[in-house]
Amino acid sequence: MGLTLCNVHFTKQPQRVVYVSGSLMKSLKLSGKKNIRLRLGKDAIPAVVKPINRAGKHLFLASGVQHAIKVPKSGSVYLRNLQNDEVQLGPLVGVLSDGPAVSGQPFGSRTGFIKQLLRQGSNMCYIFAFMPRDINWQQERVYGYFLTESGKFERKMVPLPDVVYNRLPSRRMETSLAINQLRERFTRKKIPFFNWSFFNKSDIYRQLEGDSFARQHVPETHSSPEPDLIKDMLERHHFVYYKPSAGSLGHGIYRLTYLPKRGYFARYRQGGKNVLLRFSTFDSLMRQLRSRIGRSLNSYVVQQGIRLIEIDGCPIDFRFHMHKNGNNQWVVVGIGAKKAGRGSVTTHLKNGGSLLTPQQALGRVFGAKADEVLQRAKQTAIRLAESLEIQHRHLLGEIGFDLGIDQDEDIWMFEANAKPGRSIFRHPSLRAEGKASIEHILEHCLYLSKFRRRDDM
Repeated sequence: MGLTLCNVHFTKQPQRVVYVSGSLMKSLKLSGKKNIRLRLGKDAIPAVVKPINRAGKHLFLASGVQHAIKVPKSGSVYLRNLQNDEVQLGPLVGVLSDGPAVSGQPFGSRTGFIKQLLRQGSNMCYIFAFMPRDINWQQERVYGYFLTESGKFERKMVPLPDVVYNRLPSRRMETSLAINQLRERFTRKKIPFFNWSFFNKSDIYRQLEGDSFARQHVPETHSSPEPDLIKDMLERHHFVYYKPSAGSLGHGIYRLTYLPKRGYFARYRQGGKNVLLRFSTFDSLMRQLRSRIGRSLNSYVVQQGIRLIEIDGCPIDFRFHMHKNGNNQWVVVGIGAKKAGRGSVTTHLKNGGSLLTPQQALGRVFGAKADEVLQRAKQTAIRLAESLEIQHRHLLGEIGFDLGIDQDEDIWMFEANAKPGRSIFRHPSLRAEGKASIEHILEHCLYLSKFRRRDDM
C-alpha cells in the first residue's frame, strides 16, 4: 500500500471522473487503469480515470465525485493506494468534543485548543471537530466544524472519519448511555477511537499493581478504605492524601496528617482558600470527613504521602505530558514543574501554585545532578505509560502523569490523566512543547488511520 502527497483540485464537470497527472498515475500504479474506487473516510464511489499531461502530482475531481463523497476542500492531502484499484484520500480525522455551540466559541473553553489542532492539521489531513449530536448514523455522515484560512469555523457534511480523537470534556457525559453507544458504534465500524474516557484513579492503581516495575513507583494506595486502614496508614506514614477516585483539578483532595504529640490535621481547599483543621482524636477527624463528603466516602482512595523535594519550603511535583508518536511509541513531549502555593494541599496552579521548567526546579534542588535525575524521570514515565497501555483495554494516545521526586531521588507516580490539561504549555519556555504536543496528536492520527508519513514526501 503506497502513500503519496498530492494536490487536489475541483472541476465543475458533473460526471464521476478523476483526472490524474502522469507523475501521480505512476506513483499510484494506475497506468492503464480505466476505473477506480475513490474513498474518503468510510465512504467510497466508483469513478472513471482520465490521465492528463501536467507536471507534478495533481488530482482533479469532477463535481460529481466531490459531492458524492463530500470531499471538504481542495489543497494538499495524502492518497493511499489500497487493494482492488481503490484509492483513499485523507486521512479524514475527527476531533470529538462538546460545548454550548455558541457562535465563535462552539466548544466553550476548549475552542482555542481545537482551533490549534485544526489549523496545524490542515497541512497534513482533512481534520474537523464535531459533537455527538452532529452524527447522522443512518446516513453515516457527520456535520463537522472545519477551519477556514481566516480562522473561522465552517460547517460541512463529511463521511464518518478514519480516526477519532476523543476530547469530550465531561466525566458525567462520558458515562452516559448515549456516549457508551457512540463509542461502541465507532468500534463496530472499525474506526479507531483513542483516549476512550477519563481514567478512574482506583482502576489505574489496580492496573499498575500487576507490573513489578510500575508497582515500585506507585505510593501505597487503597480504594474505598475503612477508617481502621486510614488510621493504620497515618501511623505508618504520618501523612496521607485522601482523594476522590473520579476527581480532577485537585477538587475534593484532603491531606491528612498525624503527629503523635499534637493530634490529627486535615488540610483542604474551600471557597478559594486553604483550610487547616486540628483534631484531638482520629474519630473526630473521621466525623468531619463524613460531614463534608457524605455518602461519597466509598468513592475515595487513600494514598501514602511522600516527602517531595522542595523550593522555599514548598513541595514540587511534575506534570509529564506523554504522547504516542507517528511510530506508535511513547515519548515525553512536555514537562512542567509545579510548585505548591503556601499552605496548599496540591500544586495546582488555580490553588496558588506556580510553574517552572524542570531544569529550573531540579537545578535548584540537585545542582549538577539535575540532568541525570531528569533523564531517569523521563525513562520512568515512558515505562509507566507502556505498562498502563498494556493493562488498559482501549486505545491510548496521550497521558498526563503527575510525578514526584523525593529527597532520596526516588520517583513516584501520583496521578494519570487520559485527557491532560494544557496549562503547562502557557509557560513562555514551554510553548514549543505545546506545538510539539499537537504535532504528536496529528502524527498518531495518521498512524492509526494507516496514513503513515514517509521522510521522502
